[in-house]
Amino acid sequence: MGRTLILTDDIARAERLARSLGPNGTVSLYDLYGDGVPPAGAALIISDVSALTSESVRRLRHALTAARTADTPFLALVHGNLGRGEIQATALGATRVLPASAASTMLLNAAAALTGGVSPPRARSDLGDQAKGARDAFTAIFRADRAPAPAIVESGAILVKRAVREAKIRDWLRVVANFDDVTHRHCLSVAGLAAAFAQRLGLNETDSSDLIKGALLHDIGKAKISLAILNKPAPLTPEERVDMARHPALGHGMLLEGGYDALTLAVVRSHHEYLDGSGYPDRLTAPQIPDLVRLITICDIFAALIEARPYKAPKPARDAFAILETMGAKLDTDLVRAFGGVAMACETACRASA
Repeated sequence: MGRTLILTDDIARAERLARSLGPNGTVSLYDLYGDGVPPAGAALIISDVSALTSESVRRLRHALTAARTADTPFLALVHGNLGRGEIQATALGATRVLPASAASTMLLNAAAALTGGVSPPRARSDLGDQAKGARDAFTAIFRADRAPAPAIVESGAILVKRAVREAKIRDWLRVVANFDDVTHRHCLSVAGLAAAFAQRLGLNETDSSDLIKGALLHDIGKAKISLAILNKPAPLTPEERVDMARHPALGHGMLLEGGYDALTLAVVRSHHEYLDGSGYPDRLTAPQIPDLVRLITICDIFAALIEARPYKAPKPARDAFAILETMGAKLDTDLVRAFGGVAMACETACRASA
C-alpha cells in the first residue's frame, strides 16, 4: 500500500489513526482547518472528521479537489449517525464509508482492498482479532447508563458479518466460547448464528445487517439486571427468573430514545415471544411477530442450548436442533427447517466446547 493522506479536524486523533494503519507505507496528515494545501499523489485518502457540518464539508470538498485524482480511492470515516454520514460522504464522492469506531483490523482490510494491496491473511488469529473487535464493540454497547450509539452497533455487525462470511460459523463459535463474560459470549454467538442464517436464507445486505444488529442488541436489557443473577453459577430461583424476564422490556425502554427503528425495537422487546401466545412480555401471537423477530428467537434458543454453563453441559448441535423442532407451534416451522443447515454446520464447534 502506498502513501496514505488523512484529512482531519483533530491531528491528535489522526495520529492515533495513522499508527493503527501499521507500517505499510507512509501516512501524511492534513489539518482541515489549518493553512496550506494537502499534498497530491496519495494512493489512498481517508477523511476523519468528527462532525460533517456545512463548513467542514466545504473544506473537505476543497481538500479533495486539490489532493485527489480520478483514480484515488477515498475512504470516509463517519462519527455519529452512520446513515446521515454515509449520505454526506457519498455526496463527496467517497469510495467506501466506515464507522469511525471500526476496529483496526477492519480499517486495515478496507485500506488494503481500496489500494489494491494484500489484506492480512485470513488465519485463525485474524478471526480472533475480528471476534475481539466485535467483543470490544459489544462492551461499548452493553451499558446500563444509556442507549448505545447506532454507529457502534453498526461497527460490531460489520465485524461479525465479515468474520462469519470469511471463516465458518463453527470457527466463530469456537473463538467466542473462550470469552469470559456469559452475556457477551451469548450475544456474540447469537449474532454469528444470525449472520450464518442470513447467508443461508439469501437475505440482501440491508436485511442481513438488520438481523445481525438485532442479534447484538437483543439482550441489551440485561445491562440493567443484577450481575449476581446474570453470572449466577446455578439455575435461577423462580423469583430470579421473574427478575430476569424483565430484560426485554428494560432493553426496549433503553433504546426508545436512541434513534433505533421500530423493527430493532421489536427484536429487543419480543425475542422471547412465541407464535402460540405463550411467550413474554406481551404474549404476542403469530400475526404480531415480525419475521426478523422470529429469526432472532430461533438463533437465541439454539445458542443458549449449545453454550456451556457452570450448571449445565452444552448440548450437541443435533440435539439442540431437535429441541427446536419439538417446539412446534411456538416457532416458525419453515424458518426452523431452514435453520437446520446452520445447526449442522455448528456441530464441530459444539463438540469442541463440550
